[in-house]
Amino acid sequence: MRMPILETERLQIRPFTLGDLKKPETAVGTGPFIMERYEPNVKIVFTRNPEYFRKDQPHIDGVEWLIVPDESTALAMYRTGQIDLGPQQSNTVRQQDLETLKQTHPHLHYQDILSNVPGVVFMRVDQPPFSDVRVRRAISHAIDRQGLIEAVWGRGAPTPAVARGLVEWSLPIDQLGAGAKYYQYDPKEARRLLAEAGYPKGFKTQLSVTTGLQRDLVDDAQLVQHYLKEVGIEADLKLQEHGAYMATTMQGKFEGMVRSPFGIAWAPDAPLYRTFAADSTWNAAHLDDPKLTAMLKEQRRTKDLEARRKIIFDIQRYAAEQQYYVYLNSTVVTASWAPYVKNYSPNITFDYGSRAATLWLDR
Repeated sequence: MRMPILETERLQIRPFTLGDLKKPETAVGTGPFIMERYEPNVKIVFTRNPEYFRKDQPHIDGVEWLIVPDESTALAMYRTGQIDLGPQQSNTVRQQDLETLKQTHPHLHYQDILSNVPGVVFMRVDQPPFSDVRVRRAISHAIDRQGLIEAVWGRGAPTPAVARGLVEWSLPIDQLGAGAKYYQYDPKEARRLLAEAGYPKGFKTQLSVTTGLQRDLVDDAQLVQHYLKEVGIEADLKLQEHGAYMATTMQGKFEGMVRSPFGIAWAPDAPLYRTFAADSTWNAAHLDDPKLTAMLKEQRRTKDLEARRKIIFDIQRYAAEQQYYVYLNSTVVTASWAPYVKNYSPNITFDYGSRAATLWLDR
């Protein structure tokens, strides 16, 4: 089976071998596939793990991950049957390419998914000017979320701190209470808040974005930069190679602001606690809000489902008021796979091995 990955996508590899641990082929694990070889900038080849603990899995003999950094090339490979699953992250197709592909390749399978990964602008809230809630609210008012969807992503919906794709735990924007108004695109109110905070002429800052998570994210960041400029915030765009981005910016080592996906939501705790808790290593904004941390710890201790859901909803309302992270949209992504790929179901996780282990090919 053949599938593409972006050049900078982090891999979860679970082979069952030993040896020099400095070599990627000698990683240790209990997953369904063993890495046979890694050809830098070309491909990674996995073979079936005969000792896999799930009986009769994997159904296929192996997987090839082709490293295809150019998105147009990857799409062309999918069109011509050189790869079996969609060419973008999570085996999806870009919305801009979707209608044409459906017209020329109606036999392929397509499935829409409202993403469980929110788009975010985050900033160093431990430093001025972002330590002032009026500045953060001004930034939220300055950004046209629907404009981002229409210009870049095609489809989606504004999101609170728990991405809209996790529907049972994510509050609709109109249920965010006092914080809902900060989702309104209102440049005039943004300029008023900036003036009230002591920045009547705006200020200069930096907006970082990685180039390793498809070009749509960079396009989005450029449009965010434009919206900010309209209210007086001059943000220099800093494009980062993905490895450097993960080693610095995502560890909280940055200046100014960052446009990024942040807080993947398989359950509500991870995107909230990891993002907002003062003791979280993923607290990239350097946030320390005792009230918010107490709420996060309380939901962890609460066993009753409905009582915990109420706390989760209250956290999202409080986060919307404070705008420590300016949440933008959960986009609609469309997974795709060839008709001969059987027993396959797409989802947005990093567990690529288990999904490949349960499918088979019927050519």
